[in-house]
Amino acid sequence: MKQTHIFKNPPGIISSAAVGGRMESEGPMGEYFDKINEDPYMSTDTFEQGESKLQKEAMLHMLKKQNLKESDIDLLFGGDLLNQCTSTTYGIRDFEIPFFGLYGACSTMAEALIMASVFTSGGYAGKAAAVTSSHFCSAERQYRFPLNYGGQRPPTSQWTATASGALCVSAKGKSPYVRGFTVGKIEDLGVTDANNMGAAMAPAAWSTISAFFNDTGKTPNDFDMILTGDLGKVGSRLLCELAEKENVNIREVHKDCALMLYSFDEQDVHAGGSGCGCCASVLCGYILPRIRSGEFENVLFAATGALMSPIINQQGETIPSISHAVWLSHRHGC
Repeated sequence: MKQTHIFKNPPGIISSAAVGGRMESEGPMGEYFDKINEDPYMSTDTFEQGESKLQKEAMLHMLKKQNLKESDIDLLFGGDLLNQCTSTTYGIRDFEIPFFGLYGACSTMAEALIMASVFTSGGYAGKAAAVTSSHFCSAERQYRFPLNYGGQRPPTSQWTATASGALCVSAKGKSPYVRGFTVGKIEDLGVTDANNMGAAMAPAAWSTISAFFNDTGKTPNDFDMILTGDLGKVGSRLLCELAEKENVNIREVHKDCALMLYSFDEQDVHAGGSGCGCCASVLCGYILPRIRSGEFENVLFAATGALMSPIINQQGETIPSISHAVWLSHRHGC
């Protein structure tokens, strides 16, 4: 059975917004954020409350940019990295919008975008929104150690972005169009190092990208960009090597959100960025406006997620991963 589905009536993304923190503002993508928060607490009492505020701000900016009201949104799909997706739950609880909570780790934005597109293209919603977030401090507390522990981070580790991205898909939208998507399968090649997410996720990214090419007959040459997130330095190198083993060269068009968000010359992020907010903010703040303007004709957005639990990982289990791909285009059809 094919993993890829092409829309007969491609929906369009009518609005998007990105909100970030101080580290994100100092990187190459800093100017493309709609709002920057210098305070990691976002004027709240805890890092977790701060992350929830990131999502609320991203949603409000997304709505405001197209003069949308909460009542205009029929469905909302969202998620984050924390247990029970609490950042999303508390972040969007004041919006009176029917809600589906999702978890795909760092692939959540692609998953949410696919679901929003399916519901709008299928006639089950006129407009559907997608939102995700991550926060360096809340993620460190859950997945590794409290910040005051001061543990040394290995070179393969990645910096969880303090950021959020939100977008709205409409059945009657204009460019960027969601032309199709590929649903990923869980891949697990036995990586156990929780500080090397890139190596764990690269096989999932190639599995999904390869499935998209096989199902559609498309090639890397058909795209201005094959955008992954968030493989970082290690995972991006492995992805290109996996593709080359099957005689496919993606190096000329491959970009990774984890490598785009920060400046490696000036910021100590080791192997790059990470977290649901990393690829979501790059997509919503930088990529989508350039597809809308026609600067990018076709982009394959393949977000990746490590489906790990710190407790299970400490028990010696491996790190299964998944990637979902979305074909975004300036054109409605061929």
